[in-house]
Amino acid sequence: MKSTPAAAPQVHIEQLGAFRDPRGCLFEPLNVSELAAQRNVHVVLTAPGAVRGNHLHRASTEVTAVVGPCLVRLSEAGVLREVDVPAGEVWRFTIPPGVAHAYRNTGELPMTLVSFSSGIHDPASPDTERAAVI
Repeated sequence: MKSTPAAAPQVHIEQLGAFRDPRGCLFEPLNVSELAAQRNVHVVLTAPGAVRGNHLHRASTEVTAVVGPCLVRLSEAGVLREVDVPAGEVWRFTIPPGVAHAYRNTGELPMTLVSFSSGIHDPASPDTERAAVI
């Protein structure tokens, strides 16, 4: 009996709800069970036109909440995929190991990213590998 190889995990993209009032917006990038699975978190402010990422993770899954406007480019099994996050919207990207990803701020103000990783950040033995997609 032949077995069919399992499909590689794919990036999961979803728009997050944000609570808005005259002061700005608030969003929760992870729920309690999702947060418990994380080993690292970092917040990134990206200048207009600048790019973050351009790498892949060998073993870790990364969950990133992006406040648009932003161009997200992904490379899954060698296939490039572009996603435009509209201005003011908050989208979450769950990126499995081996998927190259990058984020370009397409706006005129700093862009915010909040990223979580299932792996511990260890500068002596990084989980990232350069993979320029933007």
